[in-house]
Amino acid sequence: MYSKFFDYELPLFHHLHLDDAAAGKVGRMGKPEAYYFPPQLNNHLGTFPVTYFGFDPDVTRELVRARLQAYEKGDNRITELSRAYRIELGTGWYTPPGVVHAPGSVLTYEPQWNSDVNSVQENVTSGEVYPRDFLVENVPEDKKGDIDYVMSLMDWEKNVDPHYRATFFRPPLPCPRTEDGLSAKWVIYANPYIGAKETTVLPGRSVTLKEAAAFGCIIVQGFGSFGPFDAEAAGMLRFGQLSGDEYFVSEKAARGGVKLTNASRWEPMVILQHFGPNNGEMPKEVPA
Repeated sequence: MYSKFFDYELPLFHHLHLDDAAAGKVGRMGKPEAYYFPPQLNNHLGTFPVTYFGFDPDVTRELVRARLQAYEKGDNRITELSRAYRIELGTGWYTPPGVVHAPGSVLTYEPQWNSDVNSVQENVTSGEVYPRDFLVENVPEDKKGDIDYVMSLMDWEKNVDPHYRATFFRPPLPCPRTEDGLSAKWVIYANPYIGAKETTVLPGRSVTLKEAAAFGCIIVQGFGSFGPFDAEAAGMLRFGQLSGDEYFVSEKAARGGVKLTNASRWEPMVILQHFGPNNGEMPKEVPA
């Protein structure tokens, strides 16, 4: 797995990612993914800070099929059948393969499986027109004209889950405090693929960060040191310039502990950490 940031002024198209079975038919891997909306990087929410997920529980397969059949006949307006949720900073979502979604215009931290395999089901988004190739880009050649096959890429039960928010919304879960000056919370959890934390070192403190598994991380606020390295959140970078904000920690080093120092007298140092499926400390359930 890996993580990335995306930051679009406009919302993205309504699309889904394929599961392993469907992706395997075109020589790819499936793509589960998750979102977290870091407050440190969102001083502006863009033009449309709302994300669509799935379809309204009353929507039928026939209604969705009709919108996909109209892909080349004008705006299919498929998000009219969906559900929209206002984005709440400091929270996130888990999005399994097969769920149609249209991310909003907020800078998003996205831990995900190492794949990018999708089917774009909305043909006009904010005035941008997408050809039918986007709908069937990852469909076997002999199925590109088969709307029923495209429909089969959806995990229908998850798309129309009447309790979608309760199932896939991820409020932050505080971790047990291990030492003064260090706090952490799980922001991505309760799925079999990926996890993430937001970890904070208070001003002027040196702490030891221990984890049960290897992780990648990026500093989004503050400066100091990360192990033997000088470290700081990136402010303004020009193309090609290096930064001191991104690190990988092996499992051996994570279990032994990494010394973190916040060199600021006033500002916290905030780190986003992402894990694969082997961190046994990741919460397995969403709180009621």
